[in-house]
Amino acid sequence: MRYLFGPSDWISRCLMPSRTFVAKELSEVFKLLSHPDRIRLVEELGAGECDVNTLHERLDLPAPRVSQHLAVLRAYRIVEERRDGRHHYYHLTQPELARWIIDGMCFLDARLPGTEGRDALDAARRLWAPALKAPQTN
Repeated sequence: MRYLFGPSDWISRCLMPSRTFVAKELSEVFKLLSHPDRIRLVEELGAGECDVNTLHERLDLPAPRVSQHLAVLRAYRIVEERRDGRHHYYHLTQPELARWIIDGMCFLDARLPGTEGRDALDAARRLWAPALKAPQTN
């Protein structure tokens, strides 16, 4: 019996739809995080739960803008909301996302020309990295 494709070709063809699905889902996450304010929100929430007013003050963004971005992140299940009376607190559903962004900063090293860009990158690392909670091991 002669095969048109070898065994590895068959496996690749079977896996292609799942790779396409995963690529599409990842592109949606990248699109969602493509706004600088949302990246800053994710990094701030990586340190723990916050309410809108705290995020507004820490990030120096208008409170309505913070609320709008949180609504988008909530719609995509990146953040969850907890209500306590009139206060709305937000936290990351997967805190690893904040670490993932910091880890991805290494890709900026080669793109940033001069020392000004590298200084900004180093400052962001110093600001964000210590605030992240260490991953829990069981």
